[in-house]
Parts: sequence; C-alpha cells; structure tokens
Amino acid sequence: MTSPSRRQDPAQAWDANVYATNARFVADLAGAVVDLLAPQAGERILDLGCGDGALTQKIAAQGADVLGVDASDDLIRAARALGLNAEVANGHQLAFDQEFDAVFSNAALHWMPDPDAVIEGVRRALKPGGRFIAEFGGLGNVAKIIAAIDEELTGRGHPGLAGHPWYFPSPQEYAERLQTHGFVVEQIGLIDRPTRLPGDVGGWLDTFADAFLRVLDPGARREARDKIVDLLGARIRDADGVWWADYVRLRFRAVLAS
Repeated sequence: MTSPSRRQDPAQAWDANVYATNARFVADLAGAVVDLLAPQAGERILDLGCGDGALTQKIAAQGADVLGVDASDDLIRAARALGLNAEVANGHQLAFDQEFDAVFSNAALHWMPDPDAVIEGVRRALKPGGRFIAEFGGLGNVAKIIAAIDEELTGRGHPGLAGHPWYFPSPQEYAERLQTHGFVVEQIGLIDRPTRLPGDVGGWLDTFADAFLRVLDPGARREARDKIVDLLGARIRDADGVWWADYVRLRFRAVLAS
C-alpha cells in the first residue's frame, strides 16, 4: 500500500450555514451507519469529524456520552449551539489514550488524507476491544463530478486533479490498513448510493469544492463553477430536472484486538 502524502487540506473552508443548506442529506442518509454503531447507554463514544453535530446529537439521545471533534471552528460552534460536548481537533493528531468504547465517523475520513495517522490515533483512543464504525467516500465516489471539474480546470491550464482533497480507498486497501493497526475487520464494503441534491450541483460545489477552485483567481472561480454546473447538467441531472450526486460510500465495522 502507498500512503497519501497530503496531511490536511488547509484551503477547505467550512461555513455551518452553507453546510446546513446544501449538505443536510449527509446526516439524513446516515441511519444505517448509526445502526451499525448501535450506541448503548453509558458508553463513551468519540464522533470523529462531527461537523455541525447533527449525528452527534442522535447518538447522545440514545444515552451515550459523546464527544464530537472536528477541524472546523465554525462547525464546532454549531455543534456546541446544540448543547453538545464538542471541540476542535485535527483527525491526524488525536491525543486520546484508551478513553472510548467506540469511535464513530460519518462522511469525514475521506477529508483526512493520511489514513494511517488517523487509524493509529483511533487505535490509541479506544479501550481494548473497542470498536471503530464509519462510513465515508469510497473508490469511485463522485467520479462524474470530479471528471467535470478536471475537464474545466484543465482547459484553463490548471489540471483539476492536482487539487484533489479526498482519499477514496477500496475496501481491500482500507481493510489492510485497519489490520495493520491491530483491528479485526468484521464488516467492510462499498455501497452505491446516488444521492439527490437539494438544488443543482452548484450548491454542492460551493460547499465541497474549495480545494479545486482555489487554484483560480477569485474573479475566475464563479465563471469556472458555473461552467462545471453546465457540464454536469447532461451527466447527473435526470429528465425531471433532479440532480443526483454519484456517491459511493465505504462502510465498515472493526474491533480493536484485546
């Protein structure tokens, strides 16, 4: 296996209001992975990459003692506004030591491009026998959207994939990484999940595509963004005018060997 060289994408900016408007589906579609977590009353659980706390709140409502962590100050403020225990933390540098019965993560691990650092931090954070349950972008995730971004930016002299901020592994690759760090993988697989967007793909680009579009001068970003929307109109918009992101998720359950 090769380790991605990027540690974190500092250009990705998160706005809690924009996220709530354009990406609420991220939490709304996470019921299956929360069920896989099966939180129990009294358990201590770490929500890694908790965002604005929508799922953290659901887990806490089942009686677990949950700490949410995220790299975004703005999203952590939104989580705290819900009354949640949440703090800013870099997922590559978790500082916990055998504190949690489970670590949970939804739609966040693909933003952490050094997976071995993340998994090792999770290993340290878990009590012996603790479980790691997560869902995130897997191999092939948003491939049509990425291709359109690359097409537009390459035409402007900026190969789009040079700013690719995500890590989308195969189940085999990620399972091997988990096993290397002492986990027993009980379940792992890809899930094709075309996802209806709340509007056109422009809102999705506004929320998630900073790392690609930042290579352009500010004056050119809006023009490029709108041209990407035009390209994708024929690729991910159906006959009824509904836009569907070509999501592929990787979901797993792993247990730390005692």
